[in-house]
Amino acid sequence: MMETSLQYLLFPCLLLCCQTNEVLPAGLTVSPSRSQFFKGDSVSLSCEEDNSSAGWTVWRNTTRGTRTQCDEWGEAAGSTCNISSIREHEGGFYWCESREGAASSSIQLTVTGGSVILQSPVLPVMEGDDVTLSCHTKTAPSNLEAAFYKDGSIIRTEPAGHMTLHHVTSSDEGLYRCSISAHGESPSSSISVSVKPSTTAPTTLLSPSPSSHLSPPYLLLSLPFVIVVVLLVLVLMVRRCVQRKSEGDPEGGEDNNTYSDINISHHQRQKNKVTKGLKTRGSRKDSATEVNDDKKCSLEDPDYQSLNPASMDQNQMYMKLKAGKKKPRFRH
Repeated sequence: MMETSLQYLLFPCLLLCCQTNEVLPAGLTVSPSRSQFFKGDSVSLSCEEDNSSAGWTVWRNTTRGTRTQCDEWGEAAGSTCNISSIREHEGGFYWCESREGAASSSIQLTVTGGSVILQSPVLPVMEGDDVTLSCHTKTAPSNLEAAFYKDGSIIRTEPAGHMTLHHVTSSDEGLYRCSISAHGESPSSSISVSVKPSTTAPTTLLSPSPSSHLSPPYLLLSLPFVIVVVLLVLVLMVRRCVQRKSEGDPEGGEDNNTYSDINISHHQRQKNKVTKGLKTRGSRKDSATEVNDDKKCSLEDPDYQSLNPASMDQNQMYMKLKAGKKKPRFRH
């Protein structure tokens, strides 16, 4: 019973261990929400975290350096990193990382010294959603006529500078750019489409950072998991050994039972002897009484009186004696 109870406790203990040590993922958000910026724009990057104790910070890879933290190129304020005036060489990949080494998905920011940018989603879009692309200039209004391109081929020209892709699918993935007449064209930005997660398929919450030497979160959970499993297995083994030893050593119990049985049998035999002796004495008294009664009866019997000399007269006694004499035998 104890072993079954420990087995039932095994799963909740492991679940509690994983929940206690689990580092919930953080998502990197960019303000303003776009992937392209003009040189000199101010940018704010924040790690939206569910577990404030994880200590999420913003990291990046650029052409000027790899795996550099916010303190080296921006102003850190908790899990937020602010860039007051972004420069062209600061274009690259940005992501959030915790003290334990867990990382969020990375996003790519592009910084241009030109006068036209394409406003496109920073993160992958969900399959079936509508996506709007906008073409902006640095100084002119944003409602100028613009032409939109995908993978180098023109899609169409929009008079207001906005193009909407309806119910996107994986076929809409690619590199997009735009151009405005007399102003120039924007850099290219990638658009990715994610498949909607099913109700049964597990979703990936964490993704590794661009650097290859980061430890995935499951390695952080493996040590406490192994410790708990080993401890519970040892407890089960000790419990089973004790139980087997107690079940496999019946000699003491048999000796105690045998000794008790011997004591009970001895007392029972003593009691039976006493009872038998009392019965024997009683039977002897009854036998003596019967003998006396028989004697009394035999004295009153006529046959007994016939043999009793006291009850015979002299003539009868003489005749019996005479009859009892044998005649002598003579040899011729």
